[in-house]
Amino acid sequence: MNPLSLGFSPCPNDTFIFHALVHNLVECPVALAEPQLADVELLNQQALAGKLDITKLSFNALGHLLEEYCVLSAGAALGRGCGPLLITPAEHSGGISALAGKKIAIPGRYTTAALLLQMFLSENAAGCELVELRFDHIMDAVKSGTVAAGVIIHESRFTYADQGFVCLQDLGEWWERLTGTAIPLGCIAAKRTLGGETIAALERAIAASVRYAFAHPGESLPWIRQHSQELAPEVVQSHISLYVNNWSADLGTEGMAAIETFLERGRTAGVLPPSSLPVRYH
Repeated sequence: MNPLSLGFSPCPNDTFIFHALVHNLVECPVALAEPQLADVELLNQQALAGKLDITKLSFNALGHLLEEYCVLSAGAALGRGCGPLLITPAEHSGGISALAGKKIAIPGRYTTAALLLQMFLSENAAGCELVELRFDHIMDAVKSGTVAAGVIIHESRFTYADQGFVCLQDLGEWWERLTGTAIPLGCIAAKRTLGGETIAALERAIAASVRYAFAHPGESLPWIRQHSQELAPEVVQSHISLYVNNWSADLGTEGMAAIETFLERGRTAGVLPPSSLPVRYH
């Protein structure tokens, strides 16, 4: 078998998780090609085109791809108090109702942030126009007035207040109140055609990489900072602490229940297509 293609984001949580695996510090019985590090929305698009064997996916994208991809039990970003934030300039803030009919920037059509916003707006502000921008361009667009508000993810949530923005809604907090579950942000998914044996081996290898990262937290930092958009050490560490947790090593029953709830609500909202396939391979 040719080496399998692998994609994940350059964000600190993903590079922290995958450092040991891609640097051969843990055993992986599956041959992997040099990883492709890219923004999660680009990875979503690559998966929609069927170009990656194993990839980071937004759970929104996963909902469109269950025929082709299944969730791996390790490597996910799932948690509490870590959802996307809907922000606006402090001087322009008129509350959620003021956004009705306005432009709001999202970090990609298939991101979890986009689906969360759509579900939230259906209950709180009508007629908004969603504008797709790369995640690291959103705050500039909000500041310039190109859009009235934006949904920020990744490192931006640690720096937005210092740049004169206020949070209109923590979409993760809204989700947790609504459902009682953790917020599923992104997962590592694999093509179903790889088969159960290969998929199980990948799950074990990624879980081992997560455990290695927790056991040797300083080892990966130079590589993480090499790829991070935000180089401040305290921001990098905050990012890892927020998005990497026990669910990253094993989704378990609670993690899987949160994912199923998210996908089902996305289908009910008419954003995700119906599917009867299990989220996991087996």
